[in-house]
Amino acid sequence: MSSGVEHAVIAASAQRIAAPPVRVSGIGFVTPIGRTLEAFDDALFHGRSAVRSHTLAIPGMDSVEIAVAACDFDSNGVRSTSRLPLDRGTAMALAAAQDAAAQAGLARDSVDPERLGIFWGSGLAGAGSFDTTTQALYGEQRRMRPTTVLTVMPNAAVAELALHFGAHGAAIAYACACASSAVAIGEAMRAIRGGWIDVAIVGGHDAMLTPGVMASWQAMRVMAAPPVGAPETACRPFSGDRAGFALGEGAAALVLESEAHARSRGVADTGDGASYVLAGYATNCDGTHITNPDSAGQVRAMRAALRDAGIDAAQIGHVNAHGTATMAGDAAEAASVRELFGSAMPVCATKAIHGHVLGGGGAIELIATLRALAHEAVPPIANLREPDAAFDLAFVRGEARAVPGMRWAMSNSFAFGGTNAVLVAGRIDAPSR
Repeated sequence: MSSGVEHAVIAASAQRIAAPPVRVSGIGFVTPIGRTLEAFDDALFHGRSAVRSHTLAIPGMDSVEIAVAACDFDSNGVRSTSRLPLDRGTAMALAAAQDAAAQAGLARDSVDPERLGIFWGSGLAGAGSFDTTTQALYGEQRRMRPTTVLTVMPNAAVAELALHFGAHGAAIAYACACASSAVAIGEAMRAIRGGWIDVAIVGGHDAMLTPGVMASWQAMRVMAAPPVGAPETACRPFSGDRAGFALGEGAAALVLESEAHARSRGVADTGDGASYVLAGYATNCDGTHITNPDSAGQVRAMRAALRDAGIDAAQIGHVNAHGTATMAGDAAEAASVRELFGSAMPVCATKAIHGHVLGGGGAIELIATLRALAHEAVPPIANLREPDAAFDLAFVRGEARAVPGMRWAMSNSFAFGGTNAVLVAGRIDAPSR
């Protein structure tokens, strides 16, 4: 490498490290553990699982009990600016984003529409509508709605959000399986840092609790069977007897702003006395296998996110693990976290509580990470009684663990296809406790 090129690479790296954090000025969510901070925190910090047993019964097939985490949400009551029928997932996305914008005090006249972007992730957007439509077409020989494509297209939620908020900046949908919303959030942070936009409405959703999609996941043998009499214990991340995840549904949204724009609007905090920032992000691909994760790729992503944030591993207060409770997934992540952080780092995994929301999981789990920072406490891994003896990590179990003064935390999203996405979040101007 020539001297000039080498100096340019070093300068570019330093510029990335020095990039300012991006303010989180509002959050909103529709989850199996509630739609308010009070309900969300209560379940999160007490390890109270929303997982329940569901009978999957499809004509011509044997019925089977599966573990799911459903939202108490009336999607039929959500009205869109487009006036088109909404998929359940898109309705959740719109509701979560409206709540985030309301908390942020983000009105149309408070932001230049050319400087407002939408960055949204989903693993299988429109899943419910597509399942219903194919059943009507092939099972009942009914005509399809002329709006079907607009309801099931991957960017349906992005389009509805852009219309609702009058966003004229970049409006991009990301589909990277379980890393979708984490990638969307990170790419929005980069766009704000780069000066392309001032504000972004970001997040993700998935709503796959429909017969065809649930049967597809069941066929992969990655879903846990609900124990008789205790279905809430089906998902057991990092446990020696783990048996897979519980399929969830939901949406989570955040309003991201440059610090200068947040100050110009007088943004103080997210309504709970805490102020949050996103400081680091990295994404890469294992490039080794479509379903089996690679620890080396995960380590590279985590290191890159720390470098992007300009902090070192010792400054992280806890890691919110991807933690799907699958045999291969948990083993790879335990190895990668152990390699980078050692055995003393507090580790939590919240999918046992709210289910695996797939493309929307990264956004929900980032909000869980922010709540941990706000409370200076790490939520427990629900149902983890006996960790796998092969994992040498400081899993938080039983009850929440206080981490006084915790300022930084990491949230991992590792997806099928080998996509890894890591976010580093921080707390600023937190009141003393």
